Amino acid sequence: MEDATLRLGDAPVRSRLERTLWYRQLNRYPDQRARVGYLAIVVLSTIVLYYESYAPGSVAPQILSHYGMTFRYYVNITVVGSFFGAFAAIAAGLADKWGRANLVVYGVGVVGLMTLFAIPNAPNKLTFAILVVLIGCVEGVVLVATPALMRDFSPQMRRGTAMGFWTLGPVVGSLIVAVVASNTLSHLVAWQDQFTIAGIIGLVVFVVALFGLRELSPQLRDQLMVSLRDRALVEAKAKGLDVNRALDHPVRQMLRFDVLVSALAVSLLLLIYYTAVGFNVIYFETVFGFSTTQANSLGDWFWAFDALALVVTGVISDRLGVRKPFMLIGGIGAAVMTIIFLTLATHPQTSFSTFVVVLSLLAVFLGISYAPWMASFTETVERHSPALVATGLAIWGWVLRIVVAVAFLIMPFVVSSVTPLVQDGAIGVQAGAILKADPLVGVVLAHPALFTELSKYPVASSIPPALLAKAVKEVGLTNLEAVGADTKIPTEVAFFTTNATALASVQKAAAVTKYQWQHWYWVCVGGEIIFLPAVFLLIGRWSPKKAKQDLDEFERRVQQELDELQAHNATTGITTL
Repeated sequence: MEDATLRLGDAPVRSRLERTLWYRQLNRYPDQRARVGYLAIVVLSTIVLYYESYAPGSVAPQILSHYGMTFRYYVNITVVGSFFGAFAAIAAGLADKWGRANLVVYGVGVVGLMTLFAIPNAPNKLTFAILVVLIGCVEGVVLVATPALMRDFSPQMRRGTAMGFWTLGPVVGSLIVAVVASNTLSHLVAWQDQFTIAGIIGLVVFVVALFGLRELSPQLRDQLMVSLRDRALVEAKAKGLDVNRALDHPVRQMLRFDVLVSALAVSLLLLIYYTAVGFNVIYFETVFGFSTTQANSLGDWFWAFDALALVVTGVISDRLGVRKPFMLIGGIGAAVMTIIFLTLATHPQTSFSTFVVVLSLLAVFLGISYAPWMASFTETVERHSPALVATGLAIWGWVLRIVVAVAFLIMPFVVSSVTPLVQDGAIGVQAGAILKADPLVGVVLAHPALFTELSKYPVASSIPPALLAKAVKEVGLTNLEAVGADTKIPTEVAFFTTNATALASVQKAAAVTKYQWQHWYWVCVGGEIIFLPAVFLLIGRWSPKKAKQDLDEFERRVQQELDELQAHNATTGITTL
């Protein structure tokens, strides 16, 4: 048993190398400057990990073409990655016992190495798929460890701001993907270059985290802290906290109705987000004919406005002391904007600027709902047990990935038209160019059998009289030589007849794809609507006035406990601070 007078700051002496590579615990709550520094490293690590994880979305059409993947195969990579990532997230709940910082540091390092060296050199689609799944597993761990660190260094009064910055991770990660792709794809041709850039950045951030990231000791982080003024009481209580008892049966303690249903509801809300991450480039290319650069440029707007809304909403919700009104407003607004967005699928002439406005507003409402939700969810978990925040977040991470896996397992059956449009879309574009340059060739599509026969003859003068008569009767070609048949028709006929199956597939897919995407976006609207009633399950007030009263009462009790503790120490002669 340790001496009761041992200062909390006392700790086993570690070498500089040990403290750099593994032992990262702080036995005193850091001052403001250090606290902000640790939070900044967590946010930076989160951003780069999501950047690396989302890089495939920016060049998805090229990846499908390079490996000869079907859209279903590509989506199933996400499904399998989400499935394994779900159980990796549950395993990361052990961060309540083992700590969080090393999971983040070495997760960033491993993903950086895989992104830089392994994925660009994947020899086939199976190897590519395995690597993406492994990265998904690491992301599942980090999804738990990073928000847990944000919570540890952020009292509840500043939790909205902290979680607003944490949610910048996936959003700014997506923004960087879009910005880098839209500014480099025009002169960096190979899709592998996007992963090389991401991997280099990832390893730089790994070095920063390796030397700079720390975490609170279990005795400090396993307590409820409402404001920074609670610091003295938290440190005083930490000496007598039985950490092992607080961590008994962690998953069982966190399997609560409000935790599970809230995690499910926000996962359904985020279906539109994960669709944007993985498939927006494919959607805008195949439905509206935008280039890869244009499609990624739309992502620039979406993610930038989402990031701004996350931070601003987090700060305002802290100032007002309420989360629920923001969640409700954001959820309703997201549903309305998703409906407007999906109606544009059947308007192929919709301009780039129109999509900028619609996507930006959708992003703002998603940000308004999500940052306060993260803050409120961690506060709800703290109500059950402040020592098991990582476990509560692990359950959320597990539910989120299972929902994504199931949703994207279904998605290829809803949007079945993508594969021919991606794989054979270039043939369709070439066919359109030929028809535009020489409208006469359009008759080929209406008479494929006839022109298959005509294509066998290199010059019009060699066409048998019977076949020529048939061409005149069916098509009205009275003088093939006069319209350039000797040099043009045979070549173009050969193109259309050789690619007849692919062109038919593209034509059929193009006719239905906009409706199939609409069906999928209606599924996303359903998820946003389901999110709304779950808002009422989370802890927190609706009225800023009542929230202020709660805070005043809590601070009164904290001061009372500090006074009692100091009085007790004065009589016993024990120094606690």
